[in-house]
Formats: sequence, C-alpha cells, structure tokens
Amino acid sequence: MNIYFAGSIRGGRSDQMLYMKMINYMKSKGHIVLTEHVGNMSLSLKENGRDKDSEIYTQDISFMKKSDILIAECTTPSLGVGYELAFSEKLNIKSYIFYNKSKTELSAMLTGNPFYTIYPYKDEDEIFKILDQIL
Repeated sequence: MNIYFAGSIRGGRSDQMLYMKMINYMKSKGHIVLTEHVGNMSLSLKENGRDKDSEIYTQDISFMKKSDILIAECTTPSLGVGYELAFSEKLNIKSYIFYNKSKTELSAMLTGNPFYTIYPYKDEDEIFKILDQIL
C-alpha cells in the first residue's frame, strides 16, 4: 500500500522523532511511505523561494495522487498539513488523523467532518496498535 504521511515541517519540528517512528513502523509492515522525508530532521524550516517551493508542492501533489491512504499526525499545527488533509478529501483518499489530546485540540473543521477518521491518543504506544488496525 502507498501511504502519504503528513506531519508538520515549517509549523514546527517538535514531533519529528514521532514522525520517524511512525514512518519506520509502517515501512516495517511492508508499506511504501511516499513522504518518508517528513521524518528527516534535516528538513529546512524556512521557505526556499518560489521555484523550490513550487517543486515541493508539485512533488507532494504527485505523491498524494499515488497514495492509497493518508496518515496525518496533527499534534503540531501546520497550515501545510491542513492543506494536505483538504486535498485528500477532494481526491477521496481515506484519511486518518492522529493527535496527542493532552497537548492540543483539533480544529472543528476536522473533528466536525465525517470524512476523516480521527484518533486522539495519550501515549505513543497507542498509535502503533491503531496503525495495525488501519494497515
């Protein structure tokens, strides 16, 4: 299965280690994570200029169109992840949202939308049990 993983990059990298764990877990189950770079700590948090950012946009849209599902970790708010979630709905890609309920609240635009399957968690270990059910 091709998976589009969404997590905050420019919105903040405090959950980068969790992203890496989730990505590695999905890959260990034999799935292709098209956006495994999201777990890479060396990603730039700054704009790269219109040309480079245009390349990123084109690449990510291409990845999304090849995806069977989208998995988003939304504890760290991100405009880009919000855009990716809206685009996944437009493309009718089954989308799963994870967030640490002791650290954040999701927007009503997500929690009120029945398109998304949402998993609040308290402990990281809960994530992997849920991923097993999804995958």
